[in-house]
Amino acid sequence: MNIGQVAKQTGLSSKMIRYYEEVGLLPNIQRTSAGYRVYTAQDLQALRFIRHARTLDFSVEQIKELLSLWRNQSRQSAEVKQLALAHIQQLQQRIAALQNMVEILQHTADCCAGNETADCPILEQIEHGQKD
Repeated sequence: MNIGQVAKQTGLSSKMIRYYEEVGLLPNIQRTSAGYRVYTAQDLQALRFIRHARTLDFSVEQIKELLSLWRNQSRQSAEVKQLALAHIQQLQQRIAALQNMVEILQHTADCCAGNETADCPILEQIEHGQKD
């Protein structure tokens, strides 16, 4: 299978597929004598795995670890669970930070008259940052 066919089947762009190869998520992609990439069914499966992991916002480094565990039939599920729980904690921290941003912006938007005057608490908040 060539990269265009793989892109259609996985829902990834050719550029992303090349990137995943470049960063080591897809090692040892076969090439023709002309240098074109040739993908196997296993490569296709790995790319789908990567795409699904990205939708869960795992980082490239985390995906490397997940792929290693996925390919290792003697793995222990405890390792996978530990990685997932650590990722959940990171996501929860990001959610809290995003919620804080929403609260700050909502407060400043509520304070903004939204009229023809130049005075704008939103821009002032951005200029000065969060007050500690």
